[in-house]
Amino acid sequence: MSSATGACINLNALRHNLAVARKAAFQAKFMVVIKANAYGHGMVNVAQALTDADAFAVARVDEAVVLRQANIKIPIVVLSGYADKSELTICSNLNLDVVIHCEAQVELLKAATLINPLTVWLKINTGMNRLGFNADDVLRVSASLGLLKNTCQPVKLMTHLACADDVNAEMTEQQIALFDELVSGLEGEQSIVNSAGLLGWSYAQRHWVRPGIMIYGASPFRNTAASDDELMPVMTLKSTVLSLRHVKKGQRVGYGATWLATKTSLIATVGIGYGDGYPRHAASGTPILINGQRASLVGRVSMDSITVDVSGYQNVNVGDDVILWGDGLPIEEIAEASETISYDLMCGVTDRVPRHYMGAING
Repeated sequence: MSSATGACINLNALRHNLAVARKAAFQAKFMVVIKANAYGHGMVNVAQALTDADAFAVARVDEAVVLRQANIKIPIVVLSGYADKSELTICSNLNLDVVIHCEAQVELLKAATLINPLTVWLKINTGMNRLGFNADDVLRVSASLGLLKNTCQPVKLMTHLACADDVNAEMTEQQIALFDELVSGLEGEQSIVNSAGLLGWSYAQRHWVRPGIMIYGASPFRNTAASDDELMPVMTLKSTVLSLRHVKKGQRVGYGATWLATKTSLIATVGIGYGDGYPRHAASGTPILINGQRASLVGRVSMDSITVDVSGYQNVNVGDDVILWGDGLPIEEIAEASETISYDLMCGVTDRVPRHYMGAING
Protein backbone atom coordinates (compact mmCIF):
# COMPACT_ATOMS: atom_id res chain seq x y z
CA MET A 1 0.00 0.00 0.00
CA SER A 2 1.37 3.44 -0.90
CA SER A 3 1.70 6.25 1.59
CA ALA A 4 -0.45 9.37 1.35
CA THR A 5 2.24 11.53 2.89
CA GLY A 6 1.77 15.25 2.41
CA ALA A 7 1.98 18.66 4.03
CA CYS A 8 -1.33 20.49 4.31
CA ILE A 9 -0.75 24.26 4.25
CA ASN A 10 -3.60 26.28 5.74
CA LEU A 11 -3.48 29.70 4.09
CA ASN A 12 -6.28 31.02 6.29
CA ALA A 13 -4.15 30.22 9.34
CA LEU A 14 -1.24 32.00 7.66
CA ARG A 15 -3.31 35.15 7.25
CA HIS A 16 -4.64 34.81 10.79
CA ASN A 17 -1.09 34.74 12.15
CA LEU A 18 -0.15 37.87 10.24
CA ALA A 19 -3.20 39.58 11.74
CA VAL A 20 -2.06 38.46 15.21
CA ALA A 21 1.38 39.89 14.52
CA ARG A 22 -0.15 43.18 13.43
CA LYS A 23 -2.04 43.39 16.72
CA ALA A 24 1.27 43.03 18.55
CA ALA A 25 2.80 45.85 16.54
CA PHE A 26 2.21 49.55 16.89
CA GLN A 27 2.46 51.45 13.61
CA ALA A 28 5.33 49.41 12.15
CA LYS A 29 5.34 48.12 8.61
CA PHE A 30 5.68 44.38 8.04
CA MET A 31 8.55 42.73 6.20
CA VAL A 32 7.42 39.10 6.25
CA VAL A 33 10.28 36.62 6.06
CA ILE A 34 9.68 33.95 3.39
CA LYS A 35 13.23 32.71 2.85
CA ALA A 36 14.03 28.98 2.54
CA ASN A 37 10.86 28.37 0.55
CA ALA A 38 8.83 30.15 3.22
CA TYR A 39 10.23 27.86 5.91
CA GLY A 40 9.18 24.88 3.82
CA HIS A 41 5.63 26.10 3.19
CA GLY A 42 6.04 27.13 -0.46
CA MET A 43 7.39 30.61 -1.07
CA VAL A 44 5.28 31.64 -4.06
CA ASN A 45 1.99 30.43 -2.59
CA VAL A 46 2.73 32.11 0.72
CA ALA A 47 3.61 35.38 -1.01
CA GLN A 48 0.44 35.25 -3.08
CA ALA A 49 -1.63 34.58 0.04
CA LEU A 50 -0.18 37.46 2.10
CA THR A 51 -1.40 40.28 -0.09
CA ASP A 52 -1.38 42.78 2.78
CA ALA A 53 2.30 42.36 3.66
CA ASP A 54 4.29 45.56 3.18
CA ALA A 55 7.39 43.72 1.96
CA PHE A 56 8.91 40.26 1.84
CA ALA A 57 12.37 39.23 2.97
CA VAL A 58 14.41 36.44 1.41
CA ALA A 59 17.96 35.29 2.01
CA ARG A 60 19.29 35.13 -1.53
CA VAL A 61 18.96 36.82 -4.89
CA ASP A 62 17.73 33.66 -6.62
CA GLU A 63 14.80 33.46 -4.19
CA ALA A 64 13.84 37.02 -5.07
CA VAL A 65 14.05 36.21 -8.79
CA VAL A 66 11.52 33.40 -8.33
CA LEU A 67 9.12 35.81 -6.64
CA ARG A 68 9.43 38.43 -9.36
CA GLN A 69 8.88 35.74 -12.00
CA ALA A 70 5.68 34.86 -10.13
CA ASN A 71 4.57 38.50 -10.52
CA ILE A 72 5.11 39.45 -6.87
CA LYS A 73 5.38 43.21 -7.12
CA ILE A 74 5.74 44.47 -3.56
CA PRO A 75 9.21 45.28 -2.17
CA ILE A 76 11.49 42.27 -1.72
CA VAL A 77 14.47 42.62 0.61
CA VAL A 78 17.49 40.37 0.01
CA LEU A 79 18.87 39.84 3.50
CA SER A 80 22.34 38.72 2.41
CA GLY A 81 22.52 41.31 -0.34
CA TYR A 82 24.47 40.61 -3.52
CA ALA A 83 27.63 38.52 -3.83
CA ASP A 84 29.02 39.85 -7.11
CA LYS A 85 28.47 42.25 -10.01
CA SER A 86 26.03 39.89 -11.72
CA GLU A 87 23.77 39.67 -8.67
CA LEU A 88 23.99 43.43 -8.17
CA THR A 89 22.76 43.96 -11.72
CA ILE A 90 19.87 41.56 -11.15
CA CYS A 91 18.90 43.42 -7.98
CA SER A 92 18.78 46.69 -9.89
CA ASN A 93 16.92 45.28 -12.88
CA LEU A 94 14.25 43.68 -10.67
CA ASN A 95 13.97 46.59 -8.22
CA LEU A 96 15.06 44.49 -5.26
CA ASP A 97 15.97 46.05 -1.93
CA VAL A 98 19.36 44.91 -0.66
CA VAL A 99 21.07 44.57 2.69
CA ILE A 100 24.68 45.77 2.62
CA HIS A 101 26.78 44.22 5.36
CA CYS A 102 30.42 44.35 4.19
CA GLU A 103 32.97 46.57 2.47
CA ALA A 104 33.10 44.41 -0.67
CA GLN A 105 29.44 45.16 -1.35
CA VAL A 106 30.03 48.89 -0.94
CA GLU A 107 32.89 48.79 -3.45
CA LEU A 108 30.79 46.85 -5.97
CA LEU A 109 28.03 49.42 -5.64
CA LYS A 110 30.43 52.33 -6.13
CA ALA A 111 31.77 50.83 -9.36
CA ALA A 112 28.44 49.74 -10.84
CA THR A 113 26.37 51.32 -13.57
CA LEU A 114 22.78 50.44 -12.75
CA ILE A 115 19.45 50.87 -14.51
CA ASN A 116 17.61 51.57 -11.26
CA PRO A 117 19.05 52.93 -8.01
CA LEU A 118 18.81 50.50 -5.11
CA THR A 119 16.96 50.79 -1.85
CA VAL A 120 19.70 49.86 0.61
CA TRP A 121 19.53 48.57 4.16
CA LEU A 122 22.77 49.15 6.09
CA LYS A 123 23.29 46.15 8.37
CA ILE A 124 24.84 47.02 11.74
CA ASN A 125 26.59 44.41 13.88
CA THR A 126 25.45 45.03 17.44
CA GLY A 127 26.77 41.80 18.89
CA MET A 128 25.74 38.78 16.85
CA ASN A 129 29.04 38.93 14.94
CA ARG A 130 27.70 37.27 11.82
CA LEU A 131 26.91 39.98 9.26
CA GLY A 132 27.07 43.74 9.49
CA PHE A 133 29.37 46.69 10.02
CA ASN A 134 30.97 47.16 13.41
CA ALA A 135 30.16 50.21 15.51
CA ASP A 136 33.30 52.11 14.50
CA ASP A 137 32.42 51.86 10.80
CA VAL A 138 28.72 52.75 10.79
CA LEU A 139 28.92 56.52 10.34
CA ARG A 140 31.65 56.28 7.71
CA VAL A 141 29.82 53.68 5.63
CA SER A 142 26.50 55.48 6.02
CA ALA A 143 28.07 58.71 4.76
CA SER A 144 29.71 56.89 1.85
CA LEU A 145 26.44 55.28 0.78
CA GLY A 146 24.71 58.62 1.12
CA LEU A 147 26.89 60.05 -1.66
CA LEU A 148 26.16 57.35 -4.22
CA LYS A 149 23.80 57.94 -7.13
CA ASN A 150 23.16 54.19 -7.17
CA THR A 151 21.33 54.31 -3.83
CA CYS A 152 17.93 55.66 -2.90
CA GLN A 153 18.18 58.11 -0.04
CA PRO A 154 18.13 58.00 2.87
CA VAL A 155 19.76 54.62 3.48
CA LYS A 156 17.73 52.35 5.78
CA LEU A 157 19.18 50.80 8.94
CA MET A 158 18.86 47.37 10.52
CA THR A 159 20.38 44.98 13.00
CA HIS A 160 19.62 41.43 14.13
CA LEU A 161 19.08 40.23 17.69
CA ALA A 162 21.07 37.20 18.83
CA CYS A 163 19.08 36.18 21.92
CA ALA A 164 15.58 37.57 21.47
CA ASP A 165 14.10 34.11 22.04
CA ASP A 166 15.23 34.43 25.68
CA VAL A 167 13.08 37.09 27.32
CA ASN A 168 15.59 37.37 30.17
CA ALA A 169 18.62 37.96 27.96
CA GLU A 170 20.55 41.07 28.94
CA MET A 171 22.32 40.97 25.60
CA THR A 172 19.13 41.93 23.77
CA GLU A 173 18.77 45.14 25.74
CA GLN A 174 22.44 45.87 25.10
CA GLN A 175 22.03 45.35 21.37
CA ILE A 176 18.99 47.60 21.18
CA ALA A 177 20.75 50.33 23.15
CA LEU A 178 23.84 50.14 20.95
CA PHE A 179 21.76 50.29 17.78
CA ASP A 180 19.89 53.35 19.03
CA GLU A 181 23.17 55.04 19.91
CA LEU A 182 24.74 54.32 16.53
CA VAL A 183 21.79 55.49 14.42
CA SER A 184 20.94 58.62 16.38
CA GLY A 185 21.12 61.47 13.91
CA LEU A 186 20.71 59.21 10.86
CA GLU A 187 17.54 59.67 8.85
CA GLY A 188 16.78 56.24 7.43
CA GLU A 189 13.96 53.95 8.45
CA GLN A 190 14.96 51.34 11.02
CA SER A 191 14.33 47.64 11.70
CA ILE A 192 15.40 45.58 14.71
CA VAL A 193 12.91 42.90 15.67
CA ASN A 194 11.99 39.48 14.32
CA SER A 195 9.17 37.29 15.70
CA ALA A 196 10.75 36.91 19.13
CA GLY A 197 11.63 40.57 19.26
CA LEU A 198 8.11 41.59 18.29
CA LEU A 199 6.51 39.46 20.99
CA GLY A 200 9.13 39.77 23.72
CA TRP A 201 10.72 43.18 23.17
CA SER A 202 7.90 45.29 21.82
CA TYR A 203 9.60 48.56 22.79
CA ALA A 204 12.23 47.82 20.12
CA GLN A 205 9.75 48.15 17.27
CA ARG A 206 10.84 50.82 14.86
CA HIS A 207 9.61 51.56 11.34
CA TRP A 208 9.73 47.92 10.20
CA VAL A 209 9.33 44.54 11.91
CA ARG A 210 10.47 41.24 10.38
CA PRO A 211 8.25 38.36 11.56
CA GLY A 212 9.12 34.88 10.37
CA ILE A 213 8.41 31.80 12.48
CA MET A 214 5.28 33.22 14.12
CA ILE A 215 3.67 33.73 10.71
CA TYR A 216 3.87 29.97 10.21
CA GLY A 217 2.20 29.31 13.54
CA ALA A 218 5.07 28.33 15.82
CA SER A 219 6.35 30.09 18.90
CA PRO A 220 9.79 31.71 18.71
CA PHE A 221 10.29 30.91 22.40
CA ARG A 222 11.31 27.61 23.94
CA ASN A 223 8.82 26.08 26.38
CA THR A 224 6.03 28.26 25.03
CA ALA A 225 3.00 27.08 23.07
CA ALA A 226 2.11 29.00 19.94
CA SER A 227 -1.50 29.00 21.10
CA ASP A 228 -0.45 31.17 24.06
CA ASP A 229 -0.03 33.97 21.51
CA GLU A 230 -3.17 32.99 19.55
CA LEU A 231 -1.12 31.56 16.69
CA MET A 232 -2.46 28.74 14.52
CA PRO A 233 -0.36 26.02 12.86
CA VAL A 234 -0.05 26.54 9.12
CA MET A 235 1.63 23.24 8.18
CA THR A 236 0.15 19.90 9.16
CA LEU A 237 2.42 17.02 8.16
CA LYS A 238 0.39 13.89 7.46
CA SER A 239 0.84 10.29 6.43
CA THR A 240 -1.00 6.98 6.72
CA VAL A 241 -0.68 3.63 8.44
CA LEU A 242 1.02 1.18 6.06
CA SER A 243 0.79 -1.97 8.17
CA LEU A 244 -0.04 -3.35 11.60
CA ARG A 245 2.02 -6.03 13.32
CA HIS A 246 1.78 -7.85 16.65
CA VAL A 247 5.20 -7.96 18.32
CA LYS A 248 5.73 -10.43 21.15
CA LYS A 249 7.26 -9.61 24.50
CA GLY A 250 11.03 -9.66 24.17
CA GLN A 251 11.10 -8.88 20.45
CA ARG A 252 12.75 -5.75 19.10
CA VAL A 253 11.75 -3.19 16.49
CA GLY A 254 13.68 -1.26 13.86
CA TYR A 255 17.27 -0.57 12.87
CA GLY A 256 19.74 -1.29 15.62
CA ALA A 257 17.04 -3.22 17.49
CA THR A 258 16.90 -0.30 19.90
CA TRP A 259 13.31 -0.75 21.10
CA LEU A 260 12.37 -3.78 23.18
CA ALA A 261 8.76 -4.85 23.63
CA THR A 262 8.14 -5.34 27.34
CA LYS A 263 4.77 -6.93 26.54
CA THR A 264 2.95 -8.13 23.44
CA SER A 265 2.41 -4.94 21.44
CA LEU A 266 0.61 -3.73 18.33
CA ILE A 267 3.00 -1.77 16.12
CA ALA A 268 1.85 0.47 13.27
CA THR A 269 4.28 1.23 10.47
CA VAL A 270 3.65 4.73 9.09
CA GLY A 271 4.76 5.83 5.64
CA ILE A 272 7.02 8.73 6.47
CA GLY A 273 10.69 8.91 7.37
CA TYR A 274 13.79 11.04 7.30
CA GLY A 275 13.70 10.95 3.49
CA ASP A 276 10.58 13.12 3.85
CA GLY A 277 12.06 15.36 6.50
CA TYR A 278 10.77 13.67 9.62
CA PRO A 279 13.66 14.02 12.07
CA ARG A 280 15.85 10.91 12.23
CA HIS A 281 16.88 11.85 15.75
CA ALA A 282 13.30 11.84 17.08
CA ALA A 283 13.41 9.77 20.25
CA SER A 284 11.22 6.84 21.19
CA GLY A 285 8.21 8.36 22.91
CA THR A 286 7.85 11.24 20.44
CA PRO A 287 4.09 11.83 20.12
CA ILE A 288 2.18 10.85 16.98
CA LEU A 289 -1.54 11.37 16.28
CA ILE A 290 -3.42 8.44 14.76
CA ASN A 291 -7.15 9.03 14.29
CA GLY A 292 -6.85 11.83 16.83
CA GLN A 293 -5.32 9.51 19.43
CA ARG A 294 -1.85 10.19 20.83
CA ALA A 295 0.53 7.33 20.35
CA SER A 296 4.31 7.05 20.69
CA LEU A 297 7.13 6.59 18.23
CA VAL A 298 9.19 3.47 18.94
CA GLY A 299 12.56 2.53 17.53
CA ARG A 300 14.67 4.44 15.06
CA VAL A 301 13.27 6.55 12.25
CA SER A 302 13.93 4.93 8.86
CA MET A 303 14.28 6.70 5.52
CA ASP A 304 10.72 5.94 4.44
CA SER A 305 8.87 4.86 7.56
CA ILE A 306 8.48 5.06 11.31
CA THR A 307 7.03 2.60 13.80
CA VAL A 308 4.43 3.54 16.39
CA ASP A 309 3.11 1.65 19.41
CA VAL A 310 -0.68 1.59 19.13
CA SER A 311 -1.30 -1.10 21.73
CA GLY A 312 -4.67 -0.62 23.38
CA TYR A 313 -5.88 2.01 20.92
CA GLN A 314 -9.33 1.71 19.41
CA ASN A 315 -10.03 1.16 15.72
CA VAL A 316 -6.56 1.59 14.26
CA ASN A 317 -6.47 0.22 10.72
CA VAL A 318 -4.23 0.17 7.68
CA GLY A 319 -4.84 3.37 5.72
CA ASP A 320 -5.74 5.47 8.75
CA ASP A 321 -4.62 9.09 8.86
CA VAL A 322 -1.56 10.03 10.87
CA ILE A 323 -0.49 13.53 11.92
CA LEU A 324 3.19 14.05 12.62
CA TRP A 325 2.84 17.70 13.61
CA GLY A 326 0.44 20.56 13.08
CA ASP A 327 -3.29 20.52 13.72
CA GLY A 328 -3.74 18.94 17.16
CA LEU A 329 -0.05 18.23 17.68
CA PRO A 330 2.18 21.30 18.18
CA ILE A 331 5.40 21.24 16.21
CA GLU A 332 7.19 22.55 19.30
CA GLU A 333 6.60 19.18 21.00
CA ILE A 334 8.22 17.30 18.13
CA ALA A 335 11.12 19.73 18.08
CA GLU A 336 11.73 19.25 21.79
CA ALA A 337 11.57 15.46 21.49
CA SER A 338 14.04 15.67 18.60
CA GLU A 339 16.38 18.12 20.35
CA THR A 340 15.98 20.71 17.63
CA ILE A 341 13.81 23.74 16.82
CA SER A 342 10.60 24.13 14.87
CA TYR A 343 12.41 26.12 12.15
CA ASP A 344 14.57 23.06 11.43
CA LEU A 345 11.58 20.75 11.15
CA MET A 346 9.63 23.04 8.82
CA CYS A 347 12.57 23.73 6.54
CA GLY A 348 13.53 20.07 6.49
CA VAL A 349 10.35 18.78 4.82
CA THR A 350 11.67 17.50 1.51
CA ASP A 351 10.53 18.02 -2.04
CA ARG A 352 9.05 14.54 -2.30
CA VAL A 353 6.37 15.59 0.17
CA PRO A 354 3.59 17.30 -1.81
CA ARG A 355 2.16 20.52 -0.41
CA HIS A 356 -1.63 20.73 -0.42
CA TYR A 357 -3.02 24.25 0.01
CA MET A 358 -6.22 24.95 1.92
CA GLY A 359 -7.93 28.33 1.69
CA ALA A 360 -7.98 30.76 -1.20
CA ILE A 361 -4.56 31.93 -2.38
CA ASN A 362 -5.73 35.55 -2.47
CA GLY A 363 -7.77 35.42 0.69
